[in-house]
Amino acid sequence: MAQAAGVHPGTASRALNPQTRHRVSAETAQRVQEAADRLGYQPNSVARALRTRRSHMVAILIPDLTNPLFPPIVRGVEEVLAPAGYSAILVNTDNDEAKEGHLFAELRGRQCDGFIVATARREHPLLEQAAAEGVAMVLVNRVTDRRPASSVTADEAGGVHAAIAHLSSLGHRRIAHLAGPQNLSTGLIRYRAFVDACDRAGLGPDDRPVVVCDSFSETAGEAAMHRLLRESVRPTAVFASNDLLALGALDATRAAGLRCPQDLSVVGFNDMPFLSRMSPALTTVHVPQRTIGAEAARMLLQSLEDPGPPRSLLLGCELVVRASTGPAPRN
Repeated sequence: MAQAAGVHPGTASRALNPQTRHRVSAETAQRVQEAADRLGYQPNSVARALRTRRSHMVAILIPDLTNPLFPPIVRGVEEVLAPAGYSAILVNTDNDEAKEGHLFAELRGRQCDGFIVATARREHPLLEQAAAEGVAMVLVNRVTDRRPASSVTADEAGGVHAAIAHLSSLGHRRIAHLAGPQNLSTGLIRYRAFVDACDRAGLGPDDRPVVVCDSFSETAGEAAMHRLLRESVRPTAVFASNDLLALGALDATRAAGLRCPQDLSVVGFNDMPFLSRMSPALTTVHVPQRTIGAEAARMLLQSLEDPGPPRSLLLGCELVVRASTGPAPRN
């Protein structure tokens, strides 16, 4: 192939490698690529891995592929990895510890260069052990209590404060919270931020009822909302710890014959795709999911080239006001 392109074999190798292509001129790179196309050249990734001790594969661990939160994160990861010559392997753990452990071991056995992990629990021995063994890893969306690895997350507390301030400005004085599982950092951080935001808004414990859900799902949100609506004094607004819980709350609200937002305002968290097209369109906290994925990929690639202590990146959130929130009902 180098002979066909009229270059040195080393030049041909650099031209075909996305990570070294910048070392040759654009004209030479194009000539080599044209020669490769004519000859039907296909790179042997196994041979390259043996020579470089790099597989150029990164594993992405997702807890639930049916959750619309995660596809934009994966898209952001891929947009950074591909130009750098890396391929992504996407695996779904179903929030199952045994399945996650099996998949993690299998992917390490396949010599994946690094991991981008969205499955972290607050106590997560598997991830802590892997980090202690020097596995290149970046956590996204969730983190562990001990923070053994680098992470890219959103400013969840800031987003919660913005949501409660919005509801307070609309006159709501009884705001409920559908909290996420407290063994996940996302559930705990958002719950603590809710309590703090309500304190700042002058809402006491009796004015901010909380139901802790066992999962971030529509089913859990619907059950929690039914429980709140059975109370003698129902809330006029609900802040849900994620959009799926909020959707479940809306289902329960409709089933009870109540209108949103006339009788009850609802706020979610994450800003999943298509929320603006539902009726009523959901007010929610926008999390830059695609950017989280992209920044996690950049952080991982940097750590592969220059390992160092764990780093953390916190990205801003933004409240997106839509039709599911309105003034508190006068009665």
